[in-house]
Formats: sequence, C-alpha cells, structure tokens
Amino acid sequence: MTHRFANADDMARWIVGEVGHDLRMALPLGIGKGTHIANALYALVQEDRSIELDIFTALTLERPHASSELEGRFLEPFADRHFAGYVELDYARDLRAKRLPDNVHVTEFFLNSAVWLSTPQVQQAYVSVNYSAAARDVILARPINVLAQLVAVDESGPTPRYSLASNPDVTLDILPELEARRGNGAPFLFVAQVNRDMPFMPGTAEIDVSRFDAVLDDPSVEFPVFAAPRRPVSTAEYVAGLHAASLVKDGGTLQIGIGSLGDAVTYALILRHRHNALFRSLMGSLTDEPRETEPFEQGLYGASEMFVDGFLELYDAGILKRRSQAGPVLHAAFFVGSRGFYDRLKAMPEEKRADFDMTAVSFTNALYGDEPQKRADRVHARFINNAMKADVLGAAQSDTLGDGRVVSGVGGQHDFVEQAIALRGANSILMLNATRTKDDAVESNVVWQLDRTTIPRHMRDVIITEYGVARLKGANDADCIRRMSAITDARFAADLAERSEKAGKVGPIDKTAWQANTPERLEAVLADARSKGFFPDFPFGSDFTEEEQTALRALGKLKEKGNAKGALARTALAGLGYRLDAKEAAALGRLGLGTGAADRVYRLLLAGAWKEVGPAKRG
Repeated sequence: MTHRFANADDMARWIVGEVGHDLRMALPLGIGKGTHIANALYALVQEDRSIELDIFTALTLERPHASSELEGRFLEPFADRHFAGYVELDYARDLRAKRLPDNVHVTEFFLNSAVWLSTPQVQQAYVSVNYSAAARDVILARPINVLAQLVAVDESGPTPRYSLASNPDVTLDILPELEARRGNGAPFLFVAQVNRDMPFMPGTAEIDVSRFDAVLDDPSVEFPVFAAPRRPVSTAEYVAGLHAASLVKDGGTLQIGIGSLGDAVTYALILRHRHNALFRSLMGSLTDEPRETEPFEQGLYGASEMFVDGFLELYDAGILKRRSQAGPVLHAAFFVGSRGFYDRLKAMPEEKRADFDMTAVSFTNALYGDEPQKRADRVHARFINNAMKADVLGAAQSDTLGDGRVVSGVGGQHDFVEQAIALRGANSILMLNATRTKDDAVESNVVWQLDRTTIPRHMRDVIITEYGVARLKGANDADCIRRMSAITDARFAADLAERSEKAGKVGPIDKTAWQANTPERLEAVLADARSKGFFPDFPFGSDFTEEEQTALRALGKLKEKGNAKGALARTALAGLGYRLDAKEAAALGRLGLGTGAADRVYRLLLAGAWKEVGPAKRG
C-alpha cells in the first residue's frame, strides 16, 4: 500500500513511527533529493534529540555564496532572480554555519565543486569512492532505512505515471537489495516527493507507484528545481574544445561533463558539423597533425554519467543521432542543467524524450553486465573529463588539494578512464587549462610532481590543454615528457624540461616545441572568426542580463588578482584614465555603486579591469 501525504511534517512523523528513532536516510545526488521530506525530518530531529539522523548523499546544491562585498553586490540580486522559489536543504545551511546538531551526521561522496573547502565537518565526513561503487560501498554497506527521492509525474493519461527522472543513477542499483532486506524483516521505506517542474523521463527511469511506500504530493511542496547558471567560455577553453572535437570519430561514442569546458567541446563539434570549412581552417592554424575534421554523417551515441545541456545542443544539431541497439541516442545516469535545459525537455513530445534514456550508473559507468551490448554500442568512445593539474608523466589531479581538502570528488572520472582502457579504439581524454592565476600570479597546471593523484600515470591516455594534444597511451616516459612539454604554456615549459633532463628522464628537448604556446597567439587564431560572429562569450545563451555579463568580465579579472595589493593598486590606478562605455556605466549601476569612499574604489577597480580585459566577444 502506498500512503499519500499532502504535508511533509505529517510524512516525517509517519516515517519515524515506522522505522524508529535511528534514521539512516539516503538522498540522491544533485537535484533528485526529496527536499521537503529531508527538511521535515531534519526539523523533527532538531526538536527531539533522542532521534538520530544519518544522511548519505552527494552533490548538495545551494544558491551561490559571495566571498566579498563587491561579489555580493553582483551575486545576491542575480541569485534572488535566478533561484527564485528554489527550496534549499536546511542541513546544508547549518553545515555551512557550523551548527549542525550532534544527533545529525551528513556523509557525501561527491561535493559541489570548491564550495565546501572551508567546512571541516564536510571535509572530514567525505567518502572517496568511484561513482560506480557508491551504491555498494556507501549506501548498501550501511543499514539504510529511508530513501527519499524527488520524482516527476505524467498526468496526461487515465492514471498518473512516475519517473525517477533526474536520478535513476544510484536508486536503480540499491533499490532491489533494500527491498529484499525489508522482505527479510529490516525496516526500509522508499518515499517520493512529486515535483512537476522535474522533466518526466520515460524508459528505464519510469517506476511503478506501488514501489513507493509513501508519496508527498501537494502544491505547497512544489518548487523550481536547481538550475545551473551558464558560464562564459574563455579563449583558452574554446581552443581546447577545438582540439577535443578533432579527436571525436564520426560514428563513435561521446561522454562530456558540465561547465564551460564541456560547452567549448560542444560548440566545436557543432562548428565542425555546420561550418566545416572554418573548423578545418582553424585546426590547420593550430596543428599539422592528422585529425578528425569531417562533418558527422553517422553521428554520435552518448554514454555519459551526466546528461548536460551540451547533449541537447548536439541532438538539435543532428550530431547526437547514432542509436544504440536498444534505441536511445543517449544513456545517462543523472542530470543537472540550466533552466533552458529543463524547459526544452519538458516541451519535447515523449517520443523525443525517449531518445534520452536515464538509467543506472552501473550501466553508464562500467562494462560489467550486458557487456557484449555495451561494447557493441560504445565503439570509438571518447570519454572527455576535466582535471585541475597534470604532471609531465601523465598523471592527473582532479578532485583534491595538496593539503587533503576535497574540491569535488573522483565521481565517475576513474570509471571512464578504466572503460577507455578496456574498450578497443577508445580514449580517455582529460582536459585542463594550461595555467591558472591566483593573487595575480600565473602558475602552470602542467607540473613536475602533483600534490595528489586522481588518475595514476599508468592509466595515462590523452591530455589536452589549449596548446594541443598529448597522446600518452603506450608511450615511454621520455616521450610523455616531450609531449606534455609541447602543450605547456611557454612561460613554464623550459623549466619543466630542465627538471626532467636533470632527473635523467629525458634527453635534450627541442625548445621550439612550445615557443608558440602563448595566450596572445590563441587570441590571434580566433580573431578573424570572432569578427564574423563566432566564439561568443556565451555560446548557448546566458542567464545573466546584459549589465551582468559586462560586470562579469571585470569581476573575473579582479578575482584573479585576489589579495595581491600591488596588483589591485595598479588596476585602480589604470581605472583613473579609463573612459567607460554605456554598457560599463550601466553595469556600475546594476552593482549599486554610489559616491561613498568604498564605492569610488570599486569603480576604479572595475574600470581598470575592463581596460585590461578589453571588449566582450558577442558573437
């Protein structure tokens, strides 16, 4: 029997009455959490400290938080608009404020990138595990007695249909065993919260209502799901995306992730397909290596843990069209996207939405089970993921800082690297920016030795920066060093080569290999195409107003300067003689800058930053 509730507090009291005072609750990662259920249980255990609540989850999403007054002036009005109505998780609020009650414990196996670095309780409770193993090693290894999930509903027929929608990923892998445990006498409740903002995904994600022990469904618990703001794409990211797109084989398989690098790859693939002459010309400017440059006739099949905006763009462009043996053009385990992404999915007829089959993470992230079918579908696979750093021997650092603090988590990166090794003709492609800027100091992301390792060097395959492609699979150490040096920024490559030579790992390296690796050259490569409307700051639309986009250009530059007082002083001085254009003046107005002393300094800093970054790339 499925119980029906219209009030989350009533459901919470019923749950405690059914399973007792020792609550061990699993919540799906990302947007699939039963938010009102979780908040009601959290409120209950705050009132009654005899109740213990352990939460096991990943990727708790919140409104963004400002790290400075100026950033707050930009961020707070944007967040109020963009996240209007979004209901946050109360346990996350208290974790951030370091006031989580002693009878509540939160364990996550993947963190929202870089937002929990200063929260010891989150850092200490993090579990490092591959996404494909999270069901077994994080959830099923514990006596879970509640699973609370946000679900979609289709009410177009005579009876409602339900879908796990955004998050069949771990749920499909754990539900059979949890149900079996209940059959053997262990307490377990599978409870659902209906949200009509969630796109209904047919296929594997559809689930019979009888499997829910209770359903929370009422207008009072409806809310807009978390929509990730679309970020601008830099010149370096665009060029790295061109390199990646030239490695993707027509008739092959693709995995990409969320963020500006994923958008850059998507844009480059569409450019290759729709503006092939331009794509080939640009690739001729970047490399003399033979690459994949033809338009897509057979198209691509997607096998990805994450269904992101880019796959919809590729679908609409006629690139994501190669069908798996089962029919869909994409298999994915979870999705988080922009507001436009959700709206487009909901507007699609169901037969189109069925082209995207949301399924278990054990299906997308591993070859085990249905292996012959998976191998037949995943031909010429290109699994593209992001890394923070790489060393000259091909190891990668993607999730953890040198002091042990977790930025995000390994997630599925190791899963896809492992798949690439197991599949003939496949490649694991790790993308990273060649440099990063902190406190106005530029540092190389290609290094002699990593602080931490996510992907070890014996699993090295392909690494991409904006300066090229390093093919490392099967290469000896000396060749790895040469190839990694060739994709390193010219300001740092010579030092890396010298260290490698001193260590006896490589003979003399031809220094002409990296002399052209400068940001100025990359700007020059894209300049003509940009003059014709290509490579805009926001390739697939923006969630920011015109004034906000203008402000972002300056705020991004100021963030690079960080706490470098000398650099900030020089920027403010440069702003004295800078004449604002109308858009920049409007951006100052949007930031609410007046004539007070602090505001006058902010005006100078922004003016100097605009002077430094130059005009926007509108496309």
